[in-house]
Amino acid sequence: MNSLSIARILLVEDDPAMRTLILRVLKENGFEPTGVRDGREMADALSQGSFDLVLLDVMLPGQSGLDICRDLRRASQVPIIMVSAHGEEIDMVLGLEMGADDYVPKPFRAKELLARIRALLRRAANNSPGAGSIGSTPQDVMVFAGWRLDRRRRELTDPDGVAVDLSGAEHDLLVSFLENRQRVIGRERLLELSRARLGEVNDRSVDVLVSRLRRKLGDENRLIRTIRGVGYIFTADVATL
Repeated sequence: MNSLSIARILLVEDDPAMRTLILRVLKENGFEPTGVRDGREMADALSQGSFDLVLLDVMLPGQSGLDICRDLRRASQVPIIMVSAHGEEIDMVLGLEMGADDYVPKPFRAKELLARIRALLRRAANNSPGAGSIGSTPQDVMVFAGWRLDRRRRELTDPDGVAVDLSGAEHDLLVSFLENRQRVIGRERLLELSRARLGEVNDRSVDVLVSRLRRKLGDENRLIRTIRGVGYIFTADVATL
């Protein structure tokens, strides 16, 4: 993707009227959208070309959007925005648990949806391997408790050298912790630092992200400690290579 104006977006929405409406809004605002009805058609579209972002409805015939999100995240780091007509916290939590980067409840205004899409595309572009200068600079590589994070390539490896996949939101959250290690960070400030623009910016959404990151870090050593009523603190020393 060379610019936001030519971003290819895959919309997975089974309601014909809603699909037509969203596709028109995306096209009128400079995107290149493709609409499909379900997970099977999504798989067909992905096999024929790459996309810069997936806009995925929760309620779909056959395989649910949540299951599709989980399977897609296992195979790809493409940015995913979940959309749900329920607008309930449980949908948001489950979507984030499955690996979504953002969540938008229906009904939503076109301007809000477009803003979230552009924000997530900018974040993905900034985190891509080719963003900025070519190659990794010393400041791009951060080491903590045997782990190694290459920020330029978005590559996290564990103490045994095994690569660990991170979603865009998880990567941003980890970088925020590493840059603010051994400091207590409130939940709202953590969202601001990580640029994780979630559907509902609240304490619960931060907790879900932290929980996901802890699991991937195998956080039995409590690298990320909870400060009750305040936020979190990253306890390990961090070095740059």
